[in-house]
Amino acid sequence: MDWAQILVIILSVFLAIFLLLAIILTVLLIKVTRQIKEVTGSAARTAESFQKAVAGFSAMTSPFVMFQTAMKFIKKYKK
Repeated sequence: MDWAQILVIILSVFLAIFLLLAIILTVLLIKVTRQIKEVTGSAARTAESFQKAVAGFSAMTSPFVMFQTAMKFIKKYKK
């Protein structure tokens, strides 16, 4: 057997190993990308619900603060 043939066999084995590793890495990266997409979607939904809650809270507190201020003036006026 010639040295060139042995070198071709060794290189083809390494190429096959690297090709297999590249396929496995690609599959893992696709899985991680899908998980990241799910997490970002969940974070977006959470932020949206939090924003709605804050908007509702601010809409509720604004009249309450006005009411408290009006009551303070009324109490001061009565004294």
